[in-house]
Amino acid sequence: MTKNLTNRIIRHNSGSEKTTRYYAPFKLIYKEECADRKSARIREKYWKSGCGKEQLRILRDKDK
Repeated sequence: MTKNLTNRIIRHNSGSEKTTRYYAPFKLIYKEECADRKSARIREKYWKSGCGKEQLRILRDKDK
């Protein structure tokens, strides 16, 4: 969840984010805009859930 997606990807890929440092490099496979912070948080929780992760795997593997 971010207001500046480009900056967020740069921070992840540069190792500035402690939690994702060891998984870089990252490639953007999906983005979604939300009307407000509350709805964005709900969507983020979905994408981090088991069902959401499975959908992301499908999107990731479609590009391979």
